[in-house]
Amino acid sequence: MVHRVGYSPGVYDLFHIGHLNILRHARSQCDYLVAGVVSDEMAALAKGHKPVIPLPERLEIVRSVRYVDAAFVETVPDKVKTWQQVRFDVIFKGDDWRGTEKGKRLERDFAEVGVEVVYFPYTVHTSSTQLRRALDTLVSPQSGAPSAP
Repeated sequence: MVHRVGYSPGVYDLFHIGHLNILRHARSQCDYLVAGVVSDEMAALAKGHKPVIPLPERLEIVRSVRYVDAAFVETVPDKVKTWQQVRFDVIFKGDDWRGTEKGKRLERDFAEVGVEVVYFPYTVHTSSTQLRRALDTLVSPQSGAPSAP
């Protein structure tokens, strides 16, 4: 019997339905799903700011999702180096990566080691970036809401 290991990396900040959908779809296409939770430092490098929810809490949230068999802290930007540690057969990404330079690079790099790249529909109406903007608006002095001391 073939045992297909899937890997679904993400920051998983402000966990929302888009995250749940990716994990659900990913688990339906593999026998064992590892969720890669990006470290605070790596998220800051990639997005320009640290996540709102600290890594230990994001890790526990993702680990507790029933579709996830294991959670792994991703500490290097090179996904092939992560593959060398986790050894997955397929990596899942949102389709916002499809056709982009980073997506094409991911496909090339993983073709060399026999890993399939599978894209899932990106949840356009919900993203952590949009949630973060909404929160920033709610607490900014211009919104009329009280600001932090």
